[in-house]
Amino acid sequence: MSTAKENGYSQDETVILKDETGRELTCYVEQSLEAEAKEYVLLRPVDDTVEIFSWQADQEEEAFLVEEEEVLDEIFPIAQAVLAEQDLTLKRSAFALTVAGDVPPPTEEDILTLEIDDEAALAPLEPEQLQFLANFYHEDHEYEVFRRLDPLLLFARRNNAGQLELLSPEEFQRVQPMLEEQLAQLEDEMDEYEE
Repeated sequence: MSTAKENGYSQDETVILKDETGRELTCYVEQSLEAEAKEYVLLRPVDDTVEIFSWQADQEEEAFLVEEEEVLDEIFPIAQAVLAEQDLTLKRSAFALTVAGDVPPPTEEDILTLEIDDEAALAPLEPEQLQFLANFYHEDHEYEVFRRLDPLLLFARRNNAGQLELLSPEEFQRVQPMLEEQLAQLEDEMDEYEE
């Protein structure tokens, strides 16, 4: 059976992904796989990933995921201060916002189920479950910070310099069927082993 340990990674080993701005994201190696004679790794961030949504004062029904760097630049210090009151540290990590600290277990009232509408998706996307952590206001907008309950999983591969880099959308689309097939085989092997 192929496990992360047999593929050169110990079970709790962490690796660091960097983006083009130099920000870092520390991840656990979940699996190491091979496709097209290249090594790919499935990664899970060590810290919980969070998302910030914005509501306009006059449009309570529709929320917008805050992704623009300029808006994040403005509201990040406020979000950081609000979460610090709960002894949580908000980080502007590579590829995602993350939070470190003891996040309280979710209660039913804290959970938001988000329907994802992506016209480019080939199949309907699974609803995403989020845990409410905090809210704050800035310039007539209400912002809410949510923790993703399903872990963020990222595929990366080693570049020619030996560093891990996130797959481009094009490369991911090309190798996705091969990688998913290998992951399904590994899950089947694990199920057989547990029986």
